[in-house]
Amino acid sequence: MTTLTELLLKEFDQEAATTRKMLAIVPEDKYDWKPHEKSMTIRRLVTHIADLPSWVELGIHDDGLDFATTDHKEPEINNNKELLAFLEESLTSGRAALAGIKPEQYDEKWTLSNGGHVIADMTRAEIIRIAYSQTTHHRAQLGVYLRLLNIPIPGSYGPSADEMEAMK
Repeated sequence: MTTLTELLLKEFDQEAATTRKMLAIVPEDKYDWKPHEKSMTIRRLVTHIADLPSWVELGIHDDGLDFATTDHKEPEINNNKELLAFLEESLTSGRAALAGIKPEQYDEKWTLSNGGHVIADMTRAEIIRIAYSQTTHHRAQLGVYLRLLNIPIPGSYGPSADEMEAMK
C-alpha cells in the first residue's frame, strides 16, 4: 500500500518539474512589470512561487507561522539564475522535511496568524496541501502574466495551447 508520504513526495516532484519550467522562461527584463496596479510584480510573484516549497518544511518543523514575528523572508531576486537557485533551495528543504515526517505528525495542529489575528487553524497535512495548492495557483497566475506578454506557456498537466499549436 502506498503511504500518504509517498503520494505527497510523488506530487511534490511532479509540481517541482512544472514549476522549474515556468520559472525558467520568465523574461528578466520584465521582473518589475505587473498587469494591474493591484497586482504583484513578476519579481514578487516568481519569488513567492519559488519560496512555496519551503512552506512544506515550515508546516512540518514549526507549529505555525505568524506574519507579524516571522524571520522567514524571501530574498531579493534579480535574475533567473538567482530565481532557480532559490527554487532549488526551497525544493531541497521542503522535500527533505516531507521525506522525514512521521505519520502521526500529519494530524498535529498548525496555525497561520498575523499578530493576535488567527488566519487559519489547520493540521500539518493541511498546510502541506495548501503549499501545493498555492504553488499551483500562483503558477497559473504567472501563466496569465506571461500570456499577456506574448510568451509561450509550457504545459502543466498536459500540453499547453502553445505546445498543441507546435504539434500541428
